[in-house]
Amino acid sequence: MKKLADLREELEGWTKLEKRITDALELAEMEDESLRPDLEGELGPIEKELEQRELSTLLSGPYDRGDALLTISSGAGGTESNDWAAMLQRMYLRWIERRNFEAEVLDLTEGEEAGIKSVTISVKGRLAYGLLHAEKGVHRLVRLSPFDSAHRRHTSFAQVEVLPDVSADTATVQINPDDLRIDVYRSAGAGGQNVQKNSTAVRITHLPTGLVVSCQNERSQMQNRESAMRVLQARLEDIAQQERDKELANLRGEYVKTEWGSQIRSYVLHPYQMVKDHRTDFEVGNAQSVLDGDLDGFIEAYLRWRLNPDKD
Repeated sequence: MKKLADLREELEGWTKLEKRITDALELAEMEDESLRPDLEGELGPIEKELEQRELSTLLSGPYDRGDALLTISSGAGGTESNDWAAMLQRMYLRWIERRNFEAEVLDLTEGEEAGIKSVTISVKGRLAYGLLHAEKGVHRLVRLSPFDSAHRRHTSFAQVEVLPDVSADTATVQINPDDLRIDVYRSAGAGGQNVQKNSTAVRITHLPTGLVVSCQNERSQMQNRESAMRVLQARLEDIAQQERDKELANLRGEYVKTEWGSQIRSYVLHPYQMVKDHRTDFEVGNAQSVLDGDLDGFIEAYLRWRLNPDKD
């Protein structure tokens, strides 16, 4: 039913855009100079919407039009990497706001001195998963460290994971309750301090795969369990999809496994400013604008590159 509703919404959007273009053409054919300001004012929004709708045609995966779960994990490096993970969290929250999507932090583990060790964010919005999937991989930061008294240049890494947030009626993987081990414990804040006297945090282990998911951000054990189950379901769906993609890619001879060593993007803040995607070679000189959430150029470049990744 949801897929049908999405298709209906897509069709209605194209129909409305077609009418706007037809109306604009009729104004142009009137050759009335007094209508020029109205016509010029309409062209910009039409072009922008046309670009966005063209972008949506590049998304044809089974989960592309649905919601997403975004997880950011700091790499080795302690405080430096934890701060970088927090910078990425801010960047994505800014991008989510720009897209008029909804964001909810499901789980967050703070760093001991600064930043975060990991965060999982629910992102709700049309095409959320399809667009954010472009961000999956290792992100690298080069900068003068604000935590180094000698102010030396440091390199930090963080892993971004993007999963489909599927509902029960669209899930393709069924979870057997007998395959789960559920542990509860006290949630902890920065520095390991207890923020709850009761055992509200939940850790779920999926025994067949060894996947472990934990959640401690909510105040009740039930809410944390529900959030943890959402993440577990999403990870199992992602594994199943990867297996399907791997099988298809093996037939094509193009399968490459995504690992920590596969850096997708570098953010250089010193000695010069540049953000470069290593898959598409798309780059921007204004690093701060990217860190403020201006990611659409990178996402569009990736979606187009994905159609023909072997093309230089």
